[in-house]
Amino acid sequence: MVRVERRGFDFKKMNIPKPVKVGEEYDVEINEVGSRGDGIARIKNFVVFVSDAKKGEKMRIKITDVRNRFALAKKVEEAEKEE
Repeated sequence: MVRVERRGFDFKKMNIPKPVKVGEEYDVEINEVGSRGDGIARIKNFVVFVSDAKKGEKMRIKITDVRNRFALAKKVEEAEKEE
């Protein structure tokens, strides 16, 4: 039997906790755009796809789903002003 080595960082197989959780909010900058048009941000080197985001945007996001190698997020509505 031939063993095939996979390259890349597999958080699940290495039992490393993912740096994000569903419902958490982060301030990020979109550094790339994915093939489907979603913005890509990174949190502690973990890829986060942000819907309706453009390269260069800085925003607050909320994590909606966490998978083995990436997370999905959406823009948070305008932050309430502190009084």
